[in-house]
Amino acid sequence: MARISMAEAVIALVLSAAMLQVTYADNYTVGDTTGWTSTGFDYTTWAANKVFEIGDTLVFNFRTGAHDVAIVTKAAYDSCNTANPSQLLTTGPVTLTLNTTGEHYYICTISGHCSAGQKLAINVVADSDNNTSPGPSGTTTPSGTTTPPSAASSSRGLTFAFLMSIVIGLFC
Repeated sequence: MARISMAEAVIALVLSAAMLQVTYADNYTVGDTTGWTSTGFDYTTWAANKVFEIGDTLVFNFRTGAHDVAIVTKAAYDSCNTANPSQLLTTGPVTLTLNTTGEHYYICTISGHCSAGQKLAINVVADSDNNTSPGPSGTTTPSGTTTPPSAASSSRGLTFAFLMSIVIGLFC
C-alpha cells in the first residue's frame, strides 16, 4: 500500500482549496449607528462609498411604529409617493437580502419622513466572484460588464492566500 508524503497531502489540499469558489456576503446596517431615521441623516452619502452585491444584506434599524421600510419604484422614490409600494415592512428591525442586480429604492411611508430625507437608493451589482448573477428581470449581467470587487472581498482573498502560503511553508 502506497503512502503519500506530507508535501503531497499539502499540495492536494491547496489544489482542492483553489477549486472551491467561496462567496462572502456583507451585512450593511443602513445609517450605521444612526439607523433608519428621519432626523436628517444623509443616506445618499452613506451609500456612496459602498459596493452592494448579490447576497449582501441590508439591516434597517428602527422602532416598530416609528418608521417603516417601503420598497418602491424610482418614480415613487423621487416623488416620495407612498401610495403603492411593492412591499411594506412595518416591524423593526428589517433585514433584506439583496437578490437581484440593479437599482433598489427604499423609503419610509410615515408622513413627512421621506421628504425629510428618509430614503435610500442603492445599486446592486453581481457578486465580484460571479459575474452572471440574475438581474431584476431574470437576465444576466452582460459578459462585457465588469464590477469592481468590494474591499471586503479583496481583503478576504488576500488573507486566504497569505494563510495558505504559511501552511505550505510549514509543511515543505
